[in-house]
Amino acid sequence: MNILFVGDVFGRPGREALLRWLPDYVQEHAVEFVVVNGENAANGAGITSKIARRLLAGGVDVLTTGNHVWRQKELFAFLASDDRIVRPANYPSGAPGRGLTVRPAADGEEVAVINLAGELYLNSGLSPFRIVDGLVEEAQQLAETIVVDLHAEATSEKVAMGHYLDGRVTAVLGTHTHVQTSDARVLPGGTAYMTDVGMTGPRDSVIGVRTDIIVRRFTTELPQQFEVADEGPVRLNAALIATAGGRATSIHAVDVIL
Repeated sequence: MNILFVGDVFGRPGREALLRWLPDYVQEHAVEFVVVNGENAANGAGITSKIARRLLAGGVDVLTTGNHVWRQKELFAFLASDDRIVRPANYPSGAPGRGLTVRPAADGEEVAVINLAGELYLNSGLSPFRIVDGLVEEAQQLAETIVVDLHAEATSEKVAMGHYLDGRVTAVLGTHTHVQTSDARVLPGGTAYMTDVGMTGPRDSVIGVRTDIIVRRFTTELPQQFEVADEGPVRLNAALIATAGGRATSIHAVDVIL
């Protein structure tokens, strides 16, 4: 099976570019399952149910999120009712939604997707390492192929999680920093790993936001109203993972300008 994981979609430029690009790429590379991190799809701050539905209708199988998942309150009901979107599992148990879902791929095979948030610098409250064993055991009862999105700031936390889960899941993929790392590889136990898949959003920006705003923020040290950079090309970052029997056989970084 070929799985495509797309890095953090940022604002209208990111989501529109993704929807234009995705159908042809899926066909050309025989992709059977698509996971997209929609953390910043709504103007760079969370995702709405309308945007989520549009991405799902456009070829996405599962949406993952992260620390901005609560920014759009109208999403709460959608999180609770639709199993095609997940939020970090280590958020409070009473929060809307789920951190693990299982969905069918194009060939009918079930794929489990786990969403986690990092503890370091993101203040997720509960270390993902405290709950991930139970989530993986649950996922293993439901699917052979398991994809983990660790939405985290610290590279050390992501690298450690990759090694901790090596041989138990199909892939551990990092999101959140919006900058693609060059360490995509299959670990010794057969788990595909990448510290950060990157961002799908405006290239000429500071991780999605207008450059002048962020430069002004740093040079004046005064608060600024963030705005999505809406001019210029979009950089689309993703990872393409080939699997067999629940193990990864290869992982390739995708980095295209649209």
